[in-house]
Order: sequence, then C-alpha cells, then structure tokens
Amino acid sequence: MVQSNPWLISISELEQSYRGTYHSLKKAKERSEDVRTIQMITQMISDVDFAIEWMHTGRRPGNKRGIERRSAYQREKLMDPIRMQAYAQQNHAGSPSNLTDGQRNQLEMALSRLSERERECYVMAHGHCHSMSDIAAMLNIRKSSVQTFVERAQNKISKDLQMNLFLLVE
Repeated sequence: MVQSNPWLISISELEQSYRGTYHSLKKAKERSEDVRTIQMITQMISDVDFAIEWMHTGRRPGNKRGIERRSAYQREKLMDPIRMQAYAQQNHAGSPSNLTDGQRNQLEMALSRLSERERECYVMAHGHCHSMSDIAAMLNIRKSSVQTFVERAQNKISKDLQMNLFLLVE
C-alpha cells in the first residue's frame, strides 16, 4: 500500500498498518532461529497486538470498565450545594443563610412538587450531603431505592425548571 501522504488519515488506516506489522512480525518469528531474537519479536508482537486491540475497541486492553460505566457520583447532575445546604439547614440557629427570600420560595415550591419520600431522599443527598448508603440506612430502605427517589426528584425539578415553573420576580 503506497501512499502519497506519509501521515495516516484515520484510525482504521492506522489499525490496518499495525495489522500488517503484526503479520510481518509473525513471519519473522517463524523464520528466526536465535532464541533472543524470538523473544524480542514475541515482545514486539505482544505490543502491536495490545495497540491493535486498543484501536479496535477504543479502550485500554484489560480494563474491566469503560468510560460509559461511571460511578453514580459522576452521573449525577450538578447543582450549587451551598444553596441546597442553606435551605436544608435553615432551622439551625445562628447559621447564616445564603439564600434570598425569593430563592427560598423557589426551592420550597420545587420541593413541594415532590412526594414525601423523594423530598426526604433529595434533601438528605443534596442538602445534607449524605451518601446514598447512609440515606438508605437512616430510612431503612435499599440503596437502589434511594438512588431511584433522588433521580426521580432531580428529573421532576429539572423538568419544572425547563418549563420555567419556578420563575419568580424577586
């Protein structure tokens, strides 16, 4: 395969080039009689095979988890934790509130649209910063149930925000 451009254009071309190298190394190994040369070629074959697998799958060979299988904490939607903490801890005497009355009303309206269990789990997770396991232990339910309640609450709040349901004039 003769190319006018010395650089490869796509990953598939690079993979094909490595496959050609792989086959050349296999033939060289079969022809070789020196033990050291065979060992060196075997290592080269292993390295080329590693690179081919990485290019073919898009993942580092040997890894059990791909990037699409992130932990729950990486999948959660981001929001300002200071605002949620200020709301959740409003009844602690002496703690300064970072929320205006309008923002507090918006939060109350958003949380009022949730079921009691969704609200409990959501406030504990985002307001008090408890882990899903801790919330499950406190409420005597499974961790997967807590995750479901928090996800449902987040989805409801996100949907309501997209519809501008909580816009108030401050």
